[in-house]
Amino acid sequence: MLHVDLDKTLAVATLRPDGPLSDADFEYAANIIDQHIEARGPLRGVVINTRHFPGWDSWRALKTHFRFVRDHHKIVARVALVTDSPLGKLGETFADHFTAAKIRHFPFDDLKTAREWVNQD
Repeated sequence: MLHVDLDKTLAVATLRPDGPLSDADFEYAANIIDQHIEARGPLRGVVINTRHFPGWDSWRALKTHFRFVRDHHKIVARVALVTDSPLGKLGETFADHFTAAKIRHFPFDDLKTAREWVNQD
């Protein structure tokens, strides 16, 4: 399951997975984020917060995840990967070549610093 918290004042979404991700999780997140974008404009940032990356529950979920990134990377300024998973550093390096958003990895226990970075101008 993917928990989505949207701070409308700061225009920052925090995504917290707590198990293997499904295509419905990304559709749910997209719905919340897209409603905000339509009403108020682009997001300042997204914080992905999980100690260890839980993976996907299917190939369909992986495809939906890539579609979610493709559809949103130009309208999100920054993405903070707050995780102890080795995929955090890999995601910072790899995704930076394919997205317009600035991406940075932070250790799981450094959520405060990640939020401060996402909120920078």
